Amino acid sequence: MGILQNGEAVAVKRLFYNTTQWVDHFFNEVNLISEIHHKNLVKLLGCSITGPESLLVYEFIPNQSLNDHLFGRNKAQLLSWEARYNIILGTAEGLAYLHEESKLRIIHRDIKLSNVLLEDDFTPKIADFGLARLFPEDKTHISTAIAGTLGYMAPEYVVRGKLTEKADVYSFGVLVIEVVSGKKKQFILPKFTLYPTNAVDSTLEGKFPEEAANILLQIGLLCVQASAELRPSMSVVVKMLKGNHDISQPTQPPFINSGSAEISQKSGTSSSQPESHTLSSRNTITESFIEPR
Repeated sequence: MGILQNGEAVAVKRLFYNTTQWVDHFFNEVNLISEIHHKNLVKLLGCSITGPESLLVYEFIPNQSLNDHLFGRNKAQLLSWEARYNIILGTAEGLAYLHEESKLRIIHRDIKLSNVLLEDDFTPKIADFGLARLFPEDKTHISTAIAGTLGYMAPEYVVRGKLTEKADVYSFGVLVIEVVSGKKKQFILPKFTLYPTNAVDSTLEGKFPEEAANILLQIGLLCVQASAELRPSMSVVVKMLKGNHDISQPTQPPFINSGSAEISQKSGTSSSQPESHTLSSRNTITESFIEPR
């Protein structure tokens, strides 16, 4: 945190560069975020590239990150159900802007709890664009080296290096389930239509609307489907969250064998012909993610 001469509070990100990769990340972040403006994206105010270190100056977001509130060592204020819903919606709107509404088509590549910062009123702000990629309009996907946070990375990206907006959608789905369930990255979601209280964060002590919880969990599962083509776009996710779009039945999420780098689905069903599961299914719906670093 720093204070400008005019009294404005700012957040200063200080970076030391000793590799070409770090330099690339710095200029990538500056070039991309300086061109985009949205209420749910952290605003870049300026930068300095003199000397052995470089500085990025951002608006100061006072209320820590979403990860601090849910899983931090010193847990911050308990997030109410209303706050969680608004955080999920705002994050979705920020991603929809990056993917479809800004003059640049941008994939963030590192959507996770610690990269969603919170204002005093819990308005979410997506931060850290060091790994973001500009997506050419004439491309269906980008083939690139793997970068991001294990546990949030889409299977087609982990295994084949195939990057599209649907990689961000997958990461967002993981985030949604984390926010609703209060569990990190590796989940067992038991029959939450029949017993929704089993899947929702116990710290809420039952103070949440069950139907709304089911809807958010279903949207999260739609976003983490094994087949990227089946995942909704972020603009459709926003409509689902606002009740302006039908919510389809999610197929089984992927199971990733990190040793053999294979993607499979429960019961051996292929991603092209997925086994359908609904939230009212008697089968337990589970998802297994690679453990984070």
